[in-house]
Amino acid sequence: MAQKPKVDPHVGRLGYLQALVTEFQETESQDAKQQVLANLANFAYDPSNYQYLRQLQVLDLFLDSLSEENETLVKFAIGGLCNLCPDKANKEHILQAGGLSLITNCLSSPDEETVLSAVTTLIYLSSSGAGSHPELTSLPVVQCMLRFSISANTRLRNLAQIFLEDFCSPSLVAEAQSQQAHSALGIPLPKTKLVPQQP
Repeated sequence: MAQKPKVDPHVGRLGYLQALVTEFQETESQDAKQQVLANLANFAYDPSNYQYLRQLQVLDLFLDSLSEENETLVKFAIGGLCNLCPDKANKEHILQAGGLSLITNCLSSPDEETVLSAVTTLIYLSSSGAGSHPELTSLPVVQCMLRFSISANTRLRNLAQIFLEDFCSPSLVAEAQSQQAHSALGIPLPKTKLVPQQP
């Protein structure tokens, strides 16, 4: 069991978040890194923390963590980005920092939650007017969403259908379908956990 981060509770929100970032950067323990990144991802859910997280460059920390080999770090990092995406300034930062390719790489993760967060993040990013970022609806991404749209996982299927219906033109979807038969893309579907779904 990972220990709680060593942070003085009297330092205020910014100080607390700063201590988490410092601990993440300084610790050698993978368990501690995972615990801290999970905490930061949870703080990213609260809009009142957005400004602090931007100030502490936590968006870049999340983006950097998407390249980690540790799947748990990737899962928490994409979850944190997903939580930050409803905010316009955060969306812009992610797009300008070249985060799209890192996020689309998460679509091929074997972890179901990572894939769900990546698809949701792409939906949030697309809703900001994807015209200036055509890579959001590149053929490989659309082909991947087509595959997810027939997944046995209801959440993944529904998210993929929203992406295809709301952000992809019918002609783009048709082109992706026609090329899919010839594509060597081969992004595997995430492994579905053998755990009963909560009602």
